[in-house]
Amino acid sequence: MNHKANYLLKGRMKSEEEAMQHIALARRYRPRNLDSIVGQEVVLRALKNALESKQLHHAYLLSGKYGVGKTSLARIIAKCLNCETGISATPCGKCAPCEAIDAGRFVDLLEIDAASRTKVEDTRELLDNVQYLPTEGRFKIYLIDEVHMLSGHSFNALLKTLEEPPPHVKFLLATTDPQKLPITVLSRCLQFHLKALSFKQLISYLHFVLKSEHVDFEQKAVEIICRAAQGSARDALSLLEQTLAYGKGKLLETETREMLGLAGENEILLLLSAIFEGKIKEALNTVKEMFSHSLEATRLLSEMLNVLQQIAIGRALPEALELETDNREVLLGFATQLSSEEIQVYYQIGLMGQRDLPYYPNPEMGFEMIVLRMLSFRPVKIGGTDIAFEEKVLETPQRKVIEPRAKAVMETNTALEKKGVAETPAETPAETNETNWPALIQSLSLEGLTRALAEHCVISSWGSDTINLILDETQKPLYHKRHEDLLSEVLSQHFKRNLRVKITVGKPDRETPAIERFRAQEMQYTQAKQTLVEDFHVQELIETFDAKLEKIDNIK
Repeated sequence: MNHKANYLLKGRMKSEEEAMQHIALARRYRPRNLDSIVGQEVVLRALKNALESKQLHHAYLLSGKYGVGKTSLARIIAKCLNCETGISATPCGKCAPCEAIDAGRFVDLLEIDAASRTKVEDTRELLDNVQYLPTEGRFKIYLIDEVHMLSGHSFNALLKTLEEPPPHVKFLLATTDPQKLPITVLSRCLQFHLKALSFKQLISYLHFVLKSEHVDFEQKAVEIICRAAQGSARDALSLLEQTLAYGKGKLLETETREMLGLAGENEILLLLSAIFEGKIKEALNTVKEMFSHSLEATRLLSEMLNVLQQIAIGRALPEALELETDNREVLLGFATQLSSEEIQVYYQIGLMGQRDLPYYPNPEMGFEMIVLRMLSFRPVKIGGTDIAFEEKVLETPQRKVIEPRAKAVMETNTALEKKGVAETPAETPAETNETNWPALIQSLSLEGLTRALAEHCVISSWGSDTINLILDETQKPLYHKRHEDLLSEVLSQHFKRNLRVKITVGKPDRETPAIERFRAQEMQYTQAKQTLVEDFHVQELIETFDAKLEKIDNIK
């Protein structure tokens, strides 16, 4: 073999050896002691106190979502109980039992995956050795992972031993679904629930890992991974390693989004902006652009829901947004533009769409339909009573949808103008305008929040250049100076002279147009129901099948 070939062979052997020695980040940064566990302060405090005071229970149940450290904590407890330095909350990590447990070769720690050993014969075989003393350690420990997967007979076989175990035996049970455990098992265990890590905790944890690994990173990329991990430290580390491999050792926002199949945050904001403003063409074009980059519909919908949640937070508590996103001002703008009800309806449509997405012919079609649904409906809240949805009046290049009564309203408004409402310079008594204001609103080109604001107002006075309105105090969140200015502009154009609208929040002395409309709808419903009740065929159905008439608000 020549020198060149020998050199190449050695290089190849070294590369393969390094590959074999590589340990995944999730394993490399697995907690080795109680102090290295992140985000479980309450659980750790209780365990430390119990270990230090030697007040040990015979069975511990560790519950929580996947990837929060249940199994890692169980192994640490095993070290705390078997460390040669004695039972304590701070095992040395260097003695034979500690090193054997870390390496997964401690004979007195029996790890069982209940998902693959569900039969009662497996459980009985396992418990046959309970009576024998531990071989190397102080305690013989049974760590049963995903214990809720055991069959009913297996639980029965386990129950007697769990109730009265020998003094040298400890049970550590881990589960993601404690509700599936029999109450007889739960009552015999000391339960600790490990919570999912918060967004802030995950970011802090990944910062520690990245600095330890000497990796260059962009903060936005870290945030993307933390959101995708959904509170799981293990998932965060797995996604981090996957992204580092994709980005050749660097953690950059663009590569992270590409690897996860996510849209840029600006694209999501553009899509939501088009939805909020009722711009169908712009919204659909944005959707097509997203899918042209091979983005996944499920991830896009999750991102939309995440942004809608941030907008809801901005609406309820603006200062809380500062820690969540660097697009704070944009989201606060959305929060002031939308009512709380609108935000909730958009979120609910997205949530229902997420559930239904697998049933569409393909995910892209499903996502597009969800966007169209958001464009088509808006919530209505009148006098504290919710009406589930109302169809939006959307203007498209092909047509403009006008409410059925718009023509009559316009004719009413024309008659009002002939009576001199538009041209009277002197102060006009508000009783005169009480019947005019609802009709006037219908004839104006008002949309969205501005229209909703106007419908919840009544006129207190109408001067030559000023219209004073009273906004129902129950609808105070609707008020925004921008909508007040827009209403002034629309009324000025309508009457062809400068008019200024001033809105005061208070208690109207009469019903607002919104409440009048609600009462009219209720009357229509009552009349329609009475007609159905009196119908012979309906009466026959009710008598034959014990049927009932029910009101469904979200069907027009």
